[in-house]
Amino acid sequence: MVNKVFLIGRLGKDPVVKHFENGGAIAEFTVATDDSYKDKQGNKVEQTDWHNVKIPTPKLAEVAEKYLKKGSLIHVEGKIKTRSYDDKDGNKRYVTEVVCEGFKMLDSKKDSGGGGSYSAPTSNSNSPVREEAPANTSAPDDDLPF
Repeated sequence: MVNKVFLIGRLGKDPVVKHFENGGAIAEFTVATDDSYKDKQGNKVEQTDWHNVKIPTPKLAEVAEKYLKKGSLIHVEGKIKTRSYDDKDGNKRYVTEVVCEGFKMLDSKKDSGGGGSYSAPTSNSNSPVREEAPANTSAPDDDLPF
């Protein structure tokens, strides 16, 4: 069985990073993806889906905190996870999120101050992997509200 997710979209807000006393960190943000189709009358219908993304790897979370911002175009790779919790009224609630294993910033270097790919460290590495993005990478124009 395979649980693998690839998303290309824009951040809906700046990443929120929680730092812990033991040196750990978790980053969380939302990514908007869009799709369009024609309805029965031939009208173009656009649909935006929002995805909750969590980066549980401290070094990768720090890279996200430093380089990602609202509106950044990003390619996220990870796994879908669903967790549950009890709200303040005792009702069981479910959250589905993408647990990010790596990401690639798709904005041009002049727009984002970066570019490149980042992935969670492997067992024999203590730092994120960075590969340079092609120099001609640029963000497409779109109608997203951010």
